[in-house]
Amino acid sequence: MEVTLLGTGAPAGLPRPDCPCAVCATSLGAHTRAATALLVDGALLLDLTPGAAFAAARAGHSLGRVAQVLLTHPHDGPPVEVPAGLPQPGRVPDGRELTLLTGHRVRAVAMDAPGTGYAVTGPDGQRLLYLPPGGAPAGLGEGLGTAERYDMVLADLVGRPDALAKLRAVGAVGPTTDVVAVHLDHDVPPGAELRRRLAAAGARAVPDGSTLIVGVYEDVPDVSRRTLVLGGARSGKSVEAERRLESFPDVRYVATGGTRGGDTEWASRIATHRDRRPGSWQTVETCDLVPLLAQDGAPLLIDCLSLWLTDVMDSVGAWDDAQWADGGERALRSRVAELAAAVRSSRRSVVLVSNEVGSGIVPATASGRRYRDELGRLNAAVAAECEEVVLVVAGQALVLRGPAPGT
Repeated sequence: MEVTLLGTGAPAGLPRPDCPCAVCATSLGAHTRAATALLVDGALLLDLTPGAAFAAARAGHSLGRVAQVLLTHPHDGPPVEVPAGLPQPGRVPDGRELTLLTGHRVRAVAMDAPGTGYAVTGPDGQRLLYLPPGGAPAGLGEGLGTAERYDMVLADLVGRPDALAKLRAVGAVGPTTDVVAVHLDHDVPPGAELRRRLAAAGARAVPDGSTLIVGVYEDVPDVSRRTLVLGGARSGKSVEAERRLESFPDVRYVATGGTRGGDTEWASRIATHRDRRPGSWQTVETCDLVPLLAQDGAPLLIDCLSLWLTDVMDSVGAWDDAQWADGGERALRSRVAELAAAVRSSRRSVVLVSNEVGSGIVPATASGRRYRDELGRLNAAVAAECEEVVLVVAGQALVLRGPAPGT
Protein backbone atom coordinates (compact mmCIF):
# COMPACT_ATOMS: atom_id res chain seq x y z
CA MET A 1 0.00 0.00 0.00
CA GLU A 2 0.99 3.57 -0.66
CA VAL A 3 -0.06 6.24 1.84
CA THR A 4 0.15 9.97 1.12
CA LEU A 5 -0.18 12.26 4.13
CA LEU A 6 -2.09 15.30 2.87
CA GLY A 7 -1.66 16.79 6.33
CA THR A 8 -0.04 15.72 9.60
CA GLY A 9 -1.23 18.38 12.05
CA ALA A 10 -3.90 18.71 14.69
CA PRO A 11 -7.46 19.50 13.55
CA ALA A 12 -6.75 23.24 13.92
CA GLY A 13 -3.49 22.91 12.01
CA LEU A 14 -0.03 24.08 13.02
CA PRO A 15 0.54 26.89 13.71
CA ARG A 16 -2.83 27.43 15.29
CA PRO A 17 -4.57 30.58 14.08
CA ASP A 18 -3.86 33.55 16.38
CA CYS A 19 -1.88 31.45 18.88
CA PRO A 20 1.03 33.43 20.43
CA CYS A 21 2.97 30.42 21.81
CA ALA A 22 6.63 29.82 20.94
CA VAL A 23 5.92 26.56 19.10
CA CYS A 24 3.37 28.19 16.82
CA ALA A 25 5.76 31.09 16.26
CA THR A 26 8.42 28.69 14.98
CA SER A 27 6.13 26.34 13.04
CA LEU A 28 6.77 28.03 9.72
CA GLY A 29 7.82 26.93 6.27
CA ALA A 30 8.62 23.22 6.26
CA HIS A 31 7.29 22.96 9.84
CA THR A 32 3.77 24.08 8.88
CA ARG A 33 1.22 21.26 9.14
CA ALA A 34 -2.34 21.08 7.86
CA ALA A 35 -4.97 18.98 9.62
CA THR A 36 -4.21 15.28 9.21
CA ALA A 37 -5.69 13.42 6.25
CA LEU A 38 -4.52 10.21 4.54
CA LEU A 39 -4.87 9.13 0.93
CA VAL A 40 -4.45 5.36 0.63
CA ASP A 41 -3.56 4.03 -2.84
CA GLY A 42 -5.48 6.92 -4.35
CA ALA A 43 -8.71 5.04 -3.55
CA LEU A 44 -9.44 5.66 0.14
CA LEU A 45 -9.43 9.05 1.88
CA LEU A 46 -9.27 8.99 5.67
CA ASP A 47 -10.50 12.36 7.01
CA LEU A 48 -11.61 15.12 4.70
CA THR A 49 -9.95 18.42 5.58
CA PRO A 50 -10.08 21.91 4.04
CA GLY A 51 -7.83 22.08 0.99
CA ALA A 52 -7.49 18.29 0.66
CA ALA A 53 -7.75 18.45 -3.15
CA PHE A 54 -5.01 21.09 -3.38
CA ALA A 55 -2.84 19.15 -0.92
CA ALA A 56 -3.22 16.02 -3.05
CA ALA A 57 -2.31 17.95 -6.20
CA ARG A 58 0.81 19.37 -4.53
CA ALA A 59 1.81 15.81 -3.63
CA GLY A 60 1.32 14.70 -7.24
CA HIS A 61 -1.98 12.91 -6.73
CA SER A 62 -5.61 13.37 -7.66
CA LEU A 63 -8.73 12.62 -5.64
CA GLY A 64 -10.52 11.56 -8.80
CA ARG A 65 -10.17 7.82 -8.05
CA VAL A 66 -11.29 8.02 -4.42
CA ALA A 67 -14.04 5.46 -3.87
CA GLN A 68 -14.60 6.01 -0.14
CA VAL A 69 -14.16 8.90 2.31
CA LEU A 70 -14.16 8.00 6.01
CA LEU A 71 -14.02 10.33 8.99
CA THR A 72 -12.32 9.42 12.25
CA HIS A 73 -13.45 12.19 14.59
CA PRO A 74 -15.99 14.99 15.02
CA HIS A 75 -14.96 18.03 12.99
CA ASP A 76 -15.50 21.35 14.75
CA GLY A 77 -16.20 24.57 12.93
CA PRO A 78 -18.03 25.05 9.65
CA PRO A 79 -18.71 21.96 7.50
CA VAL A 80 -15.91 21.05 5.11
CA GLU A 81 -16.96 21.41 1.50
CA VAL A 82 -16.88 18.11 -0.37
CA PRO A 83 -15.02 18.53 -3.69
CA ALA A 84 -17.02 17.71 -6.80
CA GLY A 85 -16.94 14.02 -7.70
CA LEU A 86 -15.88 12.92 -4.21
CA PRO A 87 -18.16 10.51 -2.29
CA GLN A 88 -19.93 11.88 0.75
CA PRO A 89 -17.88 11.28 3.91
CA GLY A 90 -19.13 8.74 6.42
CA ARG A 91 -18.08 6.68 9.42
CA VAL A 92 -18.14 2.92 9.86
CA PRO A 93 -19.73 1.61 13.09
CA ASP A 94 -17.25 0.20 15.59
CA GLY A 95 -16.32 -3.38 14.83
CA ARG A 96 -17.85 -3.38 11.35
CA GLU A 97 -15.78 -4.04 8.22
CA LEU A 98 -16.11 -2.39 4.84
CA THR A 99 -14.75 -3.95 1.64
CA LEU A 100 -13.95 -1.68 -1.31
CA LEU A 101 -14.04 -2.70 -4.95
CA THR A 102 -10.32 -1.91 -5.04
CA GLY A 103 -9.67 -4.87 -2.71
CA HIS A 104 -9.06 -2.80 0.44
CA ARG A 105 -10.74 -3.94 3.64
CA VAL A 106 -11.43 -1.32 6.33
CA ARG A 107 -12.41 -2.30 9.86
CA ALA A 108 -13.60 0.28 12.39
CA VAL A 109 -11.72 0.12 15.71
CA ALA A 110 -13.44 1.38 18.88
CA MET A 111 -11.71 4.20 20.73
CA ASP A 112 -11.64 5.23 24.39
CA ALA A 113 -12.48 8.81 23.32
CA PRO A 114 -14.85 10.29 20.71
CA GLY A 115 -13.83 9.05 17.29
CA THR A 116 -13.16 5.93 15.27
CA GLY A 117 -9.91 4.24 14.31
CA TYR A 118 -9.52 2.39 11.03
CA ALA A 119 -7.54 -0.78 10.39
CA VAL A 120 -6.88 -1.01 6.66
CA THR A 121 -5.74 -4.17 4.89
CA GLY A 122 -4.55 -3.63 1.34
CA PRO A 123 -4.91 -5.97 -1.63
CA ASP A 124 -1.31 -7.05 -1.03
CA GLY A 125 -2.06 -8.00 2.59
CA GLN A 126 -0.15 -5.10 4.15
CA ARG A 127 -1.85 -3.60 7.19
CA LEU A 128 -2.03 -0.10 8.61
CA LEU A 129 -3.84 1.37 11.61
CA TYR A 130 -4.94 5.01 11.70
CA LEU A 131 -6.18 6.50 14.97
CA PRO A 132 -8.00 9.81 15.56
CA PRO A 133 -6.57 12.70 17.60
CA GLY A 134 -6.68 12.16 21.36
CA GLY A 135 -7.74 8.54 21.04
CA ALA A 136 -6.39 5.13 22.01
CA PRO A 137 -7.89 1.74 21.11
CA ALA A 138 -10.45 0.25 23.47
CA GLY A 139 -11.06 -3.47 23.91
CA LEU A 140 -7.68 -4.57 22.59
CA GLY A 141 -8.34 -8.13 23.69
CA GLU A 142 -10.43 -8.70 20.58
CA GLY A 143 -8.93 -8.69 17.12
CA LEU A 144 -5.66 -6.88 17.78
CA GLY A 145 -3.34 -9.68 18.82
CA THR A 146 -0.01 -10.85 17.47
CA ALA A 147 -1.73 -12.49 14.50
CA GLU A 148 -2.69 -8.99 13.35
CA ARG A 149 0.53 -7.08 13.76
CA TYR A 150 0.46 -3.85 11.82
CA ASP A 151 3.05 -2.83 9.26
CA MET A 152 2.32 0.87 9.87
CA VAL A 153 0.58 2.80 12.65
CA LEU A 154 -0.36 6.48 12.38
CA ALA A 155 -1.54 8.00 15.65
CA ASP A 156 -1.49 10.95 18.04
CA LEU A 157 1.73 9.87 19.73
CA VAL A 158 2.41 13.17 21.50
CA GLY A 159 -1.06 13.55 22.97
CA ARG A 160 -1.69 9.84 23.63
CA PRO A 161 1.59 7.91 23.93
CA ASP A 162 -0.29 5.29 25.93
CA ALA A 163 -2.06 4.29 22.71
CA LEU A 164 1.24 2.95 21.43
CA ALA A 165 1.89 1.23 24.77
CA LYS A 166 -1.47 -0.57 24.50
CA LEU A 167 -0.71 -1.72 20.97
CA ARG A 168 2.72 -2.97 21.99
CA ALA A 169 1.26 -4.82 24.96
CA VAL A 170 -0.85 -7.06 22.72
CA GLY A 171 1.77 -7.45 19.98
CA ALA A 172 -0.07 -5.30 17.44
CA VAL A 173 3.07 -3.16 17.15
CA GLY A 174 6.42 -4.88 16.81
CA PRO A 175 10.04 -3.87 16.15
CA THR A 176 9.47 -3.57 12.40
CA THR A 177 6.23 -1.58 12.61
CA ASP A 178 6.63 1.86 11.06
CA VAL A 179 5.14 4.19 13.69
CA VAL A 180 4.33 7.68 12.37
CA ALA A 181 3.13 10.61 14.46
CA VAL A 182 0.16 12.57 13.13
CA HIS A 183 -2.31 15.11 14.57
CA LEU A 184 0.76 17.10 15.68
CA ASP A 185 -0.09 20.16 17.74
CA HIS A 186 1.88 22.84 19.58
CA ASP A 187 2.92 20.54 22.45
CA VAL A 188 6.47 19.99 21.18
CA PRO A 189 8.84 22.37 19.34
CA PRO A 190 9.22 21.40 15.68
CA GLY A 191 12.36 20.06 14.07
CA ALA A 192 15.10 18.42 16.11
CA GLU A 193 13.25 18.28 19.43
CA LEU A 194 10.20 16.62 17.88
CA ARG A 195 12.39 14.07 16.11
CA ARG A 196 14.31 13.36 19.32
CA ARG A 197 11.19 12.70 21.40
CA LEU A 198 9.58 10.52 18.78
CA ALA A 199 12.77 8.53 18.16
CA ALA A 200 12.89 7.66 21.88
CA ALA A 201 9.50 5.99 21.36
CA GLY A 202 10.58 4.23 18.16
CA ALA A 203 8.51 6.61 16.05
CA ARG A 204 9.00 9.40 13.53
CA ALA A 205 7.25 12.36 11.91
CA VAL A 206 7.18 13.25 8.23
CA PRO A 207 6.31 16.49 6.42
CA ASP A 208 2.94 17.14 4.84
CA GLY A 209 2.74 15.66 1.36
CA SER A 210 4.98 12.69 2.14
CA THR A 211 4.20 9.39 0.43
CA LEU A 212 5.05 6.29 2.45
CA ILE A 213 5.16 2.66 1.37
CA VAL A 214 3.59 0.37 3.97
CA GLY A 215 5.97 -2.42 4.89
CA VAL A 216 9.20 -0.52 4.21
CA TYR A 217 11.20 -0.49 7.45
CA GLU A 218 14.40 1.38 6.60
CA ASP A 219 13.30 4.55 8.39
CA VAL A 220 12.14 2.94 11.64
CA PRO A 221 14.34 4.52 14.37
CA ASP A 222 16.25 2.33 16.77
CA VAL A 223 15.33 2.82 20.44
CA SER A 224 18.30 3.18 22.79
CA ARG A 225 18.29 0.26 25.21
CA ARG A 226 20.15 2.06 28.01
CA THR A 227 19.78 5.77 28.69
CA LEU A 228 21.13 7.99 31.46
CA VAL A 229 19.22 11.23 32.11
CA LEU A 230 21.14 13.86 34.08
CA GLY A 231 19.99 17.23 35.40
CA GLY A 232 19.96 19.62 38.31
CA ALA A 233 17.21 20.15 40.87
CA ARG A 234 13.79 20.71 39.27
CA SER A 235 15.37 20.65 35.83
CA GLY A 236 12.75 18.30 34.41
CA LYS A 237 15.00 15.23 34.33
CA SER A 238 12.37 12.92 35.83
CA VAL A 239 9.74 14.16 33.38
CA GLU A 240 12.17 13.50 30.51
CA ALA A 241 12.89 9.99 31.80
CA GLU A 242 9.21 9.16 32.24
CA ARG A 243 8.39 10.53 28.80
CA ARG A 244 10.91 8.17 27.21
CA LEU A 245 9.01 5.11 28.43
CA GLU A 246 5.35 6.19 28.41
CA SER A 247 4.76 4.54 25.02
CA PHE A 248 5.94 1.15 26.34
CA PRO A 249 3.84 -1.30 28.38
CA ASP A 250 4.41 -2.75 31.85
CA VAL A 251 7.19 -0.37 32.87
CA ARG A 252 8.65 -0.99 36.32
CA TYR A 253 9.42 2.26 38.15
CA VAL A 254 12.24 1.76 40.67
CA ALA A 255 12.18 4.40 43.41
CA THR A 256 15.40 4.54 45.41
CA GLY A 257 14.36 7.26 47.86
CA GLY A 258 12.20 5.25 50.26
CA THR A 259 9.18 6.67 52.08
CA ARG A 260 10.85 8.82 54.79
CA GLY A 261 7.97 8.49 57.24
CA GLY A 262 6.88 11.78 58.77
CA ASP A 263 8.47 13.98 56.08
CA THR A 264 5.43 15.67 54.51
CA GLU A 265 7.47 17.55 51.90
CA TRP A 266 9.02 14.30 50.68
CA ALA A 267 5.60 12.62 50.64
CA SER A 268 4.34 15.47 48.46
CA ARG A 269 7.22 14.94 46.02
CA ILE A 270 6.49 11.21 45.83
CA ALA A 271 2.77 11.86 45.24
CA THR A 272 3.56 14.27 42.40
CA HIS A 273 5.74 11.66 40.69
CA ARG A 274 3.16 8.91 41.20
CA ASP A 275 0.29 10.99 39.79
CA ARG A 276 2.33 11.81 36.71
CA ARG A 277 3.12 8.20 35.84
CA PRO A 278 0.79 5.96 33.79
CA GLY A 279 -1.47 3.84 35.96
CA SER A 280 -0.21 0.63 34.33
CA TRP A 281 3.32 1.12 35.68
CA GLN A 282 4.45 -0.90 38.68
CA THR A 283 6.44 0.79 41.43
CA VAL A 284 9.25 -0.92 43.36
CA GLU A 285 10.95 0.85 46.27
CA THR A 286 14.47 -0.50 46.61
CA CYS A 287 18.15 0.35 46.36
CA ASP A 288 19.05 -3.23 45.46
CA LEU A 289 19.41 -2.51 41.75
CA VAL A 290 21.78 -5.23 40.58
CA PRO A 291 19.29 -8.13 40.85
CA LEU A 292 16.64 -6.13 38.97
CA LEU A 293 19.07 -5.34 36.17
CA ALA A 294 20.05 -9.01 35.96
CA GLN A 295 16.47 -10.18 35.42
CA ASP A 296 14.73 -10.30 32.08
CA GLY A 297 11.49 -8.39 31.88
CA ALA A 298 9.76 -5.11 31.21
CA PRO A 299 11.61 -1.79 30.92
CA LEU A 300 13.06 -0.27 34.09
CA LEU A 301 13.01 3.39 35.07
CA ILE A 302 15.43 3.93 37.97
CA ASP A 303 14.93 7.25 39.76
CA CYS A 304 17.43 8.06 41.00
CA LEU A 305 21.12 7.11 41.26
CA SER A 306 21.80 10.09 43.53
CA LEU A 307 19.69 8.57 46.31
CA TRP A 308 21.14 5.12 45.58
CA LEU A 309 24.60 6.60 46.19
CA THR A 310 23.49 8.15 49.48
CA ASP A 311 22.24 4.74 50.66
CA VAL A 312 25.49 3.04 49.65
CA MET A 313 27.63 5.70 51.29
CA ASP A 314 25.59 5.25 54.46
CA SER A 315 26.16 1.49 54.39
CA VAL A 316 29.95 1.72 53.93
CA GLY A 317 30.45 4.49 56.49
CA ALA A 318 31.63 7.00 53.90
CA TRP A 319 30.78 10.02 56.05
CA ASP A 320 33.35 9.09 58.70
CA ASP A 321 36.95 9.80 57.68
CA ALA A 322 38.34 6.86 59.66
CA GLN A 323 35.86 4.37 58.17
CA TRP A 324 36.37 5.89 54.72
CA ALA A 325 40.12 5.32 54.95
CA ASP A 326 39.68 1.88 56.55
CA GLY A 327 37.91 0.16 53.68
CA GLY A 328 34.90 2.43 53.09
CA GLU A 329 36.32 3.95 49.92
CA ARG A 330 37.20 0.52 48.50
CA ALA A 331 33.73 -0.80 49.33
CA LEU A 332 32.05 2.12 47.59
CA ARG A 333 34.22 1.73 44.49
CA SER A 334 33.30 -1.96 44.40
CA ARG A 335 29.56 -1.21 44.63
CA VAL A 336 29.75 1.39 41.85
CA ALA A 337 31.70 -1.00 39.63
CA GLU A 338 29.15 -3.73 40.34
CA LEU A 339 26.29 -1.43 39.34
CA ALA A 340 28.03 -0.30 36.15
CA ALA A 341 28.68 -3.95 35.20
CA ALA A 342 25.01 -4.77 35.83
CA VAL A 343 23.94 -1.92 33.51
CA ARG A 344 26.38 -3.20 30.88
CA SER A 345 25.09 -6.77 30.97
CA SER A 346 21.38 -6.04 31.46
CA ARG A 347 19.10 -7.32 28.71
CA ARG A 348 16.26 -4.99 29.72
CA SER A 349 15.50 -1.52 28.43
CA VAL A 350 16.71 0.80 31.18
CA VAL A 351 16.38 4.53 31.80
CA LEU A 352 18.36 5.82 34.76
CA VAL A 353 18.05 9.26 36.36
CA SER A 354 20.78 11.06 38.31
CA ASN A 355 21.58 14.54 39.56
CA GLU A 356 24.32 16.65 38.05
CA VAL A 357 25.72 18.57 41.05
CA GLY A 358 29.32 19.36 40.11
CA SER A 359 28.70 22.64 38.31
CA GLY A 360 27.56 24.74 41.26
CA ILE A 361 28.94 25.98 44.55
CA VAL A 362 31.68 23.90 46.17
CA PRO A 363 30.13 22.28 49.28
CA ALA A 364 31.32 23.80 52.55
CA THR A 365 31.76 20.44 54.31
CA ALA A 366 34.13 17.57 53.65
CA SER A 367 31.22 15.11 53.51
CA GLY A 368 29.44 17.31 50.97
CA ARG A 369 32.52 17.48 48.78
CA ARG A 370 32.97 13.72 49.06
CA TYR A 371 29.39 13.10 47.96
CA ARG A 372 29.75 15.52 45.04
CA ASP A 373 32.94 13.83 43.87
CA GLU A 374 31.56 10.31 44.21
CA LEU A 375 28.36 11.21 42.39
CA GLY A 376 30.44 12.57 39.53
CA ARG A 377 32.38 9.30 39.37
CA LEU A 378 29.16 7.26 39.53
CA ASN A 379 27.56 9.25 36.72
CA ALA A 380 30.62 8.82 34.53
CA ALA A 381 30.77 5.07 35.18
CA VAL A 382 27.10 4.55 34.31
CA ALA A 383 27.22 6.89 31.32
CA ALA A 384 30.02 4.81 29.85
CA GLU A 385 27.64 1.83 29.73
CA CYS A 386 24.70 3.67 28.12
CA GLU A 387 23.99 4.12 24.43
CA GLU A 388 22.41 7.50 25.14
CA VAL A 389 23.17 10.19 27.73
CA VAL A 390 20.93 13.24 28.04
CA LEU A 391 21.46 16.40 30.11
CA VAL A 392 18.30 18.32 31.03
CA VAL A 393 18.66 22.05 31.65
CA ALA A 394 15.60 24.24 32.32
CA GLY A 395 13.38 21.52 30.90
CA GLN A 396 15.39 21.30 27.68
CA ALA A 397 17.14 18.02 26.83
CA LEU A 398 20.66 18.10 25.37
CA VAL A 399 21.91 14.85 23.87
CA LEU A 400 25.47 14.29 25.14
CA ARG A 401 25.83 10.81 23.70
CA GLY A 402 23.78 8.82 21.26
CA PRO A 403 21.80 9.54 18.11
CA ALA A 404 21.55 13.31 17.75
CA PRO A 405 18.56 14.45 15.67
CA GLY A 406 19.24 16.59 12.64
CA THR A 407 18.31 20.23 12.53
